[in-house]
Amino acid sequence: MGNTFYFAWEADVLLWLQSFMSAFGEKLSELVTMFGEELIIVGVLGFLYWGYDKKFGIFVGTNIITALVLNPMVKNVFLRRRPYLDVAGVECLRPISDGAELTDLAAQGYSFPSGHSTSAAAVYTSLPFYRKKGWLIAIAILLPLAVGISRVCLGVHYPTDVIAGWLLGLVCVALMSYLQRRIQKRWMLYAGITVIALVGCFYCTSKDYFTSLGMMIGFFAGNLFEEKFVRFEDDRRPLAMLIRFAGGVAIFLGLNSLLKLPFSSDLLASATPLSYAIRVCRYAIVLFVDVALYPMLFKFLKK
Repeated sequence: MGNTFYFAWEADVLLWLQSFMSAFGEKLSELVTMFGEELIIVGVLGFLYWGYDKKFGIFVGTNIITALVLNPMVKNVFLRRRPYLDVAGVECLRPISDGAELTDLAAQGYSFPSGHSTSAAAVYTSLPFYRKKGWLIAIAILLPLAVGISRVCLGVHYPTDVIAGWLLGLVCVALMSYLQRRIQKRWMLYAGITVIALVGCFYCTSKDYFTSLGMMIGFFAGNLFEEKFVRFEDDRRPLAMLIRFAGGVAIFLGLNSLLKLPFSSDLLASATPLSYAIRVCRYAIVLFVDVALYPMLFKFLKK
């Protein structure tokens, strides 16, 4: 299942990097790669949206959500297998899904382009697009670079996966930043992106697409609901920001786990239309609650 294609130099780079991997290097790569993962990205967006600057959070969130959906849509066109499956001597040091077999591509996802590299480029590059400050520019360069290299070190991506992921993230940021400034009615922008994203339902078979689609629906619907009915205000008092942030992350993790309870683990792990539909609904509900309903509590915190 899947396609095998890579340049000879990519295999050489993978084997060369892993030849230097000590226990410390492995742990360091695992730490660095987390900056391109779901929880850290939710944390960055949550800090911006719930506390620091709501408009800043919406701007960055729209960029990253778009990139998160487009990445698996591209992956499911190329269907490139991960390098540890085809390059002798390459080890998978951090699987995408710990509970699934390494050969289960529906759970582990495809290789091209790198989702972590796309996410890191999209979220961190968005920061200086909104606020042009030197330290944000440094973050926008260094973090995506480090995340991309870590993915190769961990044996889960070819170098060209990472390069393509960076490019996809940058294109999403540039295009979506332009469209967000040009299109005044957000619902029109959201509708257009969602229509394009829904095309993936006809051919995508990896779980990362359905996760991202659910997050997109929840984020977009939540933003529109909040804009019309909630209209919470920023509160940059350190304690208030901390409480808002902690509550939002707790809801994201807790509600996500709670919504799994009615279903068997076998069903949730299966690559079936019902499992995919449950995943979309679960993430849509979680994001909608965090973006639209949770901020209703902020007025009590302010008092």
